[in-house]
Amino acid sequence: MKPMIHVKTKFERPAADVVERLAKFSSATIHEAQGRKGALSSRIKPIDRSMSFCGPAVTVRCAPRDNLMLQVGIHYAEAGDVVLVGAGEFTEAGTFGDVLGNAMKAKGIAAMVTDSGVRDTQDLIELGLPVFSGSISIKGTVKETLGPINHPLVIGDEIVYPGDIVRGDADGVVIVRLDEAEEVIDLCQARVDHENELIKLYHAGGTTIELCKLTEVLKAKGLLVEE
Repeated sequence: MKPMIHVKTKFERPAADVVERLAKFSSATIHEAQGRKGALSSRIKPIDRSMSFCGPAVTVRCAPRDNLMLQVGIHYAEAGDVVLVGAGEFTEAGTFGDVLGNAMKAKGIAAMVTDSGVRDTQDLIELGLPVFSGSISIKGTVKETLGPINHPLVIGDEIVYPGDIVRGDADGVVIVRLDEAEEVIDLCQARVDHENELIKLYHAGGTTIELCKLTEVLKAKGLLVEE
């Protein structure tokens, strides 16, 4: 039996212009435009609502309360990458803090996303590194267990492949498959154009029932209105 390759260093990343064009759209717009898929669990939230990022995924699997492979992942990640860490949704551990945050910032890593806990949040906010986590916890971790890096990863109820594009903002985190990115960008733009037109029509006096074409729907459902 061949030994498991823990760290895969070669995978396809999206072109920089693709990431830049996708970053113009919100996580919610992307989720809706691509057929309401790709959203990570709402348990994973930014430590500060102003945080926003977009970049290719580097996937890391850690054992609960163990950040050994996170440190390995930071070593191999490149500028612009988003480090995603799945640790079994174990929230009672501060697997990431200001020291590792500075290590990421120094390398130009775009963001950190984990289903576990983080700490030193005020320092991380001041550092300016986007950090999204399943919890905030001061409890320490160990460095004991090997795990896979840049293998498919389940995090936040979604499967993520290395090189997938990850977009995060105040509302959440969404995954876009690398081979679907161009189509998703077009779908997002069409959705934004449609919503902007709706907003103009609302300010011009249009109503929700009229503009959302609900008249026949509500009639079929038997809606009764007392005038």
